[in-house]
Amino acid sequence: MPIWFFIPIIVLLVLLVLLGSVVLLGRIDNGRHLRPIVVFLSKVPLFKRWFQKASIAALERQNPELAGAMKKIQAFGEPKTPEQAQRMLNLLTPGERRAYMAAVGEETPSQEGTNRQLRRRMEHGGAGMPTSTKQVSQRPGSAGRKTGKNAKKKR
Repeated sequence: MPIWFFIPIIVLLVLLVLLGSVVLLGRIDNGRHLRPIVVFLSKVPLFKRWFQKASIAALERQNPELAGAMKKIQAFGEPKTPEQAQRMLNLLTPGERRAYMAAVGEETPSQEGTNRQLRRRMEHGGAGMPTSTKQVSQRPGSAGRKTGKNAKKKR
């Protein structure tokens, strides 16, 4: 028998071993050992698209509303200001918004296990910036009143 006859058989056996090892790594510890491999492979654009499609397909089977929300959010891009985040949330239907907020709520870490720096960052809106920029008086007409260093002094 010629040697070229064994080349396709060897290639198929190598592919079968690779597929079996991927399946085995995915089953052990809920895929803990497979994650670094997927992260490394996702740097290649082709594999990244495949992983995203597979992830969205699995999410559509589990939670179709969350999958729809994730597609819309991915198309919108990452919001850089609170106004953009609000516009992004306004694109979602009420069901998608509930599913997205539930998923985001599950990802936030608990306050007890964080250190002081992380607690302060969370208190100030996550990025270290204060959430409220200035206090607004509740009295009508107070928005136009000038106070502080730009105010004119009475004579």
